[in-house]
Amino acid sequence: MELSRRDALVALSTAGVGSLAGCGAPVAGGDATDSGATDDPERETRGNGAVGDHERATLVAVARAVYPSAVGGVDEFVRTYTGGRIDGDTAYAREVSEAVATLDDYAVGLYGTQYVDLSSEDRAEALDVMSVDDVDPDPDGTEPQRVRHYLVNELLFALYASPTGASLAGLENPPGHPGGTRSYREGPER
Repeated sequence: MELSRRDALVALSTAGVGSLAGCGAPVAGGDATDSGATDDPERETRGNGAVGDHERATLVAVARAVYPSAVGGVDEFVRTYTGGRIDGDTAYAREVSEAVATLDDYAVGLYGTQYVDLSSEDRAEALDVMSVDDVDPDPDGTEPQRVRHYLVNELLFALYASPTGASLAGLENPPGHPGGTRSYREGPER
């Protein structure tokens, strides 16, 4: 199944990011004049509230680790969703940036390299060893809880809030969807 820009825009709408009708695709980047970007690519945005190329690449890498293997178009989907999600919300962008830095520090401690540079098997293993799947997501909690909240759960929400992702989970017409009376009178197909 191929994710599209439309899927990302639907997920953004579901997240309550506002109307994107008629807008160009939002992109994540440190374009703002107050972004505090430096000339050092390693620390392009770490700690300054912007989500730059490294953070976006890390989000794509996390998505590839947690999304089902049947899903394609992950790069564009994650970049579009992330761009819209953080646009104008510097506090949220800072938290995402800090969660990426935490994940990178953890990966460097385990494997000697940043998370984005790990193999796909090591990416999944790093999240597993960090116990991201065992902790409750908490934006103010421990490091694994923040990584789960800002990276893993946010990406999973985006996937399953999109039409393509919802169909993967058998939620093409979830409860409350304006599908007419027939949609709630008929049981699921078996």
